[in-house]
Amino acid sequence: MIQERWYELQERIRQACLRSERDPKDVEVVAVTKYVSLETTREALDTGIIHIGESRVQDAIPKWQQLGDRGKWHFIGHLQTNKVKDVIGRFHYIHSLDRISLAKEIHKRSQNHRPVPLCFIQVNVSGEESKYGIQPSDLIPFAKEISQYGSIEVCGLMTMAPFTEDPEEARPVFRELRLLRDELLKLKLPHINPYHLSMGMSNDFEVAIEEGATFIRIGTSLVGKELD
Repeated sequence: MIQERWYELQERIRQACLRSERDPKDVEVVAVTKYVSLETTREALDTGIIHIGESRVQDAIPKWQQLGDRGKWHFIGHLQTNKVKDVIGRFHYIHSLDRISLAKEIHKRSQNHRPVPLCFIQVNVSGEESKYGIQPSDLIPFAKEISQYGSIEVCGLMTMAPFTEDPEEARPVFRELRLLRDELLKLKLPHINPYHLSMGMSNDFEVAIEEGATFIRIGTSLVGKELD
């Protein structure tokens, strides 16, 4: 079943890339497995999916212990500072760097680990109070401060658009993140190389791709949902 969804998803990605004159190879899919079992996560990897996304440390660790040597693991949820020690050394990417206290803890915990996890700065472009992330106006000062931490490598920006029935309503959010990325790239700050854009989920990933997404996060429509 995952295999069929995977083929369908790849075709939709290809079509979105055609519309925006992009190479499908530049778009990576993070399979969000936080609601599925170890067995289903294994099936996703067996299908050929490389990137696995988890958002709860306590649920992710048992899967990682069995499957951690396969694929690349992404922590995509809000990361509590006291959980950083459990994430470093297990996850290749952290998508939710959104405050200085978290940056300091990642820096401290990463000094004895190589390679260090690649981090996305989470930006609350939509301004929704229910979402985490720094404000767009705070991005440059935030990036300048964390660029002083040698054990943090920023590879991109992440955002979550409002959930709407019409994906077009998310387009301004994705476009704004791309513009913020372009502005940040021009500064050429040390340890800040934000080429990647983590944006777009099952309901709006095609619009996100058209606006420059390099990582899309796909959950239920790809791997299903089994767990509470």
